[in-house]
Amino acid sequence: MRRKLAAGNWKMNGTGKSLAEVVEISKDYMTSNIDILICPPATLIERMARTAVDSAVAVGGQDCHAKPSGAHTGDISAEMLTDAGATHVILGHSERRADHGETDADVRAKTQAALAAGLVAVVCVGETEAQRDAGDTLAVVGAQLAGSLPDAGVTGGTVVVAYEPVWAIGTGRVPTLDQIAEVHDFLRTELVKRFGDAGERIRLLYGGSVKPDNAAEIFATSNVDGALVGGASLKATDFSAIIAALEAA
Repeated sequence: MRRKLAAGNWKMNGTGKSLAEVVEISKDYMTSNIDILICPPATLIERMARTAVDSAVAVGGQDCHAKPSGAHTGDISAEMLTDAGATHVILGHSERRADHGETDADVRAKTQAALAAGLVAVVCVGETEAQRDAGDTLAVVGAQLAGSLPDAGVTGGTVVVAYEPVWAIGTGRVPTLDQIAEVHDFLRTELVKRFGDAGERIRLLYGGSVKPDNAAEIFATSNVDGALVGGASLKATDFSAIIAALEAA
């Protein structure tokens, strides 16, 4: 059985006072039958890791550089994330791909760096609205999956894949359950083709306007092992409700 994962991506949100939300979640989830992850801005990683210590909440980064060190002003290496207390890192998020022009090759190199540093890589794939409307969804996510994952080191314990339809992120629009299942089933098939038994154990997260009121039905969908949650992860009440829905799934 794949262990479920509720992951929160705070994006460019949160200051020190936001740690109060993590305090509440940590109190509610000292233990859990699922994995819980919050990925705050880099400025909060070390403080959040200390805040969440001895709870079920793990902390991750939102990106890392492909190299361990060097003249890369403003960038953060995988080793630096580990040193700050992170155990995971989100890579290839659609906003990074769009805003920073990250290619599949870039994401692949970052994934290799994350694995070398001992981080669990949460690798994102997803199509735009135009690509969905053109009927290219599976071709797009298939190419991203193939290009973004390295050949070595990929197991159920080192890599998580998150499907995030770009057109549903932050818009309140959510694909139908059949559309979610189609993509997740396709991703599972592709992972097993490439990685064999390890591909069966890689967790698949859905990300795209996941909220307390739609979480349960999404988690009951084929090959959905959890969620990558955006805005709803910023408030303890909302994220705790999503966690509870996943625990019950």
